[in-house]
Amino acid sequence: MSGTVEILLSLLVLAGAGFTFIGSLGLVRLRDFYTRLHGPTKATTLGVGCLLIASSLFFSLTTENISLHEILVTLFLFITAPISAHLLAKAALHRRLPSVAPLPVDAAADGEPGAGIDRLQDLR
Repeated sequence: MSGTVEILLSLLVLAGAGFTFIGSLGLVRLRDFYTRLHGPTKATTLGVGCLLIASSLFFSLTTENISLHEILVTLFLFITAPISAHLLAKAALHRRLPSVAPLPVDAAADGEPGAGIDRLQDLR
């Protein structure tokens, strides 16, 4: 394996570790559920994606076979992480979890907490 490939793999591993660490740190440091949702779904997805691509490149270059397992896991991760984050956010809005920022429905009700949700239910 050449030096440029080793440098590329090293950069991918370091970027993956950095993104994963930042995502985990965001999960611990952010204040409410809605902001904590961004840590694991955004940064950690990129971090694990970088690590899986580095692994796929390494095993494809060192063996005679092409390693597709890691690429399939990466595609599955990129498809399922945003969907699960969306469903978690919808469930939190439905349960009226408190937020640091005003919720979109509450802001539409001119500052009355919960009134916007009641108005939306009346429209149904």
